[in-house]
Amino acid sequence: METQRLLLCLSVLFLSSCSVFDQFEDTYNQRFSANDVVNINELHSIALINVQPPKVQPIVAVYPSSFTDQTGQRKSNSSFALFSTAVTQQPSALLIRALKHASNGKFFRVVERVGLDNLTKERQLIRSAREQIIEDGASKGVPPLLFAGVLLEGAVIAYDTNLTTGGMGARYLGIGKSAQYRKDNITISLRMVSVATGEILIEVLSQKTVFSYGQSEDIFRFREMGTELVEVELGNSRNESTTIALMKAVEGAVLELINIGYERRFWSYEKNT
Repeated sequence: METQRLLLCLSVLFLSSCSVFDQFEDTYNQRFSANDVVNINELHSIALINVQPPKVQPIVAVYPSSFTDQTGQRKSNSSFALFSTAVTQQPSALLIRALKHASNGKFFRVVERVGLDNLTKERQLIRSAREQIIEDGASKGVPPLLFAGVLLEGAVIAYDTNLTTGGMGARYLGIGKSAQYRKDNITISLRMVSVATGEILIEVLSQKTVFSYGQSEDIFRFREMGTELVEVELGNSRNESTTIALMKAVEGAVLELINIGYERRFWSYEKNT
């Protein structure tokens, strides 16, 4: 009788744990689907795209050295040391991308500063070619480059790992299932600096969570072959892309910077005609 009660309790416990596992996995699948190919072009912040454009587009510049990874964080691995960084070393490219997609490209005018040396060389070649082609001496000069009124600077200032960890498992009659999860956090800082005065006009912080999930199932049975033990184990893990998480954090920072700029009247709304 006691054995039957024990088996009944274990059965209820195992079935209830399976439902918890399913709920946990459904929550994770709502965050993103690992089976789908990630389309970067579909990950723009809807709020950033739909933000109202200003009356006059501000001209901004982003230098590669002015928006970098300052964390020095390496990819986490429990088995061996990894020398790959946890965060991309070109976050300035994500910042430029977010600026160009604000209000579908109608908010900021972003000037090229990443390949400024190459741009200058090409302009010199154009001047040289025009001077040789035009014989009457009335050579038409190359239009001057746009200069930025403000600079956007900042950094990835924190990558905190294992902020939240947990898991659960259950086993009954040689059949078991377990799941583990982990949450990391990326923090970036973004500031807008006046070129004319050097004053920091706006400074914002933005954070994004990186979610990791793993599960495993195992079965073992004793066989009537001496003392041999047959065991089968399966498992998989899913990790949210840190690059996509950083991209969303940058988009959030740009959106907050735009809203603060409207509040402080650094730019004004375009009047609808």
